[in-house]
Amino acid sequence: MQTEPAAPVPIRPRAAPVRFDEPIPAHWFGGIAVATHLVNGVNLLFPAGERFFVRSVRHFLAQLDDPTLREQVKGFFGQEGRHAGAHERFFEVMESQGYVIRPFLARYERLAFDLVEPRVSPETRLSVTVALEHFTAIMAENALRERFIDLAHPSLQALLYWHASEEIEHKSVAFDVLAKVNPSYALRMKGLALATIALAGFWAAAMIMLLEQDRRAGRRGALAQWKKVPKRPSITQRVFLRGIREYLRRDFHPSQLDNTQLAEDYLARVGLTSAIAEA
Repeated sequence: MQTEPAAPVPIRPRAAPVRFDEPIPAHWFGGIAVATHLVNGVNLLFPAGERFFVRSVRHFLAQLDDPTLREQVKGFFGQEGRHAGAHERFFEVMESQGYVIRPFLARYERLAFDLVEPRVSPETRLSVTVALEHFTAIMAENALRERFIDLAHPSLQALLYWHASEEIEHKSVAFDVLAKVNPSYALRMKGLALATIALAGFWAAAMIMLLEQDRRAGRRGALAQWKKVPKRPSITQRVFLRGIREYLRRDFHPSQLDNTQLAEDYLARVGLTSAIAEA
């Protein structure tokens, strides 16, 4: 369902509602290896990726003369910084489970942020950020609407639902900055193409790396376990194809996606007051 773009709302960061104090099983997603590593794979991308988002938007902060948007941008920085830190703390949990992730992280960061990022323009980096924020908001909506993360270990439920709710809160910020800086449709499509290739490629590589480590360690049954999960459309359909279809519309704006109530409801249910509700 689509609605007219909503008025801007306050955005404020919240502390991550999880400490990872208790042991977490390697296959924390209902004992299902493929589902666990589908999420672990994208989790590995989040910290460096979200710091890239902050850098890309911050580059244009001085050009923003709208005080409301400037305040939203500062809230966006705070939320993304806390998301990056929380997911990075989960890296230690993965290592305690026996996964070797630092070589992958080093290759990912070297290629994406040392090699590619300096070689593209600031406007292109911002347009990539906007497209990736759209994909992330779709993932957040799917998680909160379908509640499939209820199968996960409680610590991961808390991490992922908190992250998803805040992604929905700030889903329009980077888009609104790009609209101020350069509203070119061609630039937006360039960012979409680069973002799709990068997210799909790195996500698949991370997941394959983790499943291969399971195979070598004798943690088997990944595909057999996956068959126990109720069938639903694939990530390709539910995230990438949907996201591209929506984003191709010339009049697209993230606030047209009717998912704000999902974030409000979750934050209220767990006692994290929603900035949306305070507006």
